[in-house]
Amino acid sequence: MIAWARPDNGDTLISVWVVPRTRRTEVVGPHGEALRIRIAAPPEAGRANRELVAFVKQRTGAAVDLVHGGGSRRKTLRINGLGPGEVRRLLGPALPG
Repeated sequence: MIAWARPDNGDTLISVWVVPRTRRTEVVGPHGEALRIRIAAPPEAGRANRELVAFVKQRTGAAVDLVHGGGSRRKTLRINGLGPGEVRRLLGPALPG
């Protein structure tokens, strides 16, 4: 079982800990029960949220929705049509399980 990813009716919900305004956008690794992702965009006017969704969409090739946490560092994203194992593989093959 992947702590930061869980199945939900054929989709996967992932818990993400976002660090905005970094040098580059990248997956860092686990952060407790979440996946830590650095985002280059600042958190003003939803820019970091939009970049996060676009980044995860680009990495997974699936539709991605921000489900919870729009104003928080901890967010929940829905990855449509992929299982947790596939999401883990696409977001970072070197990530510990």
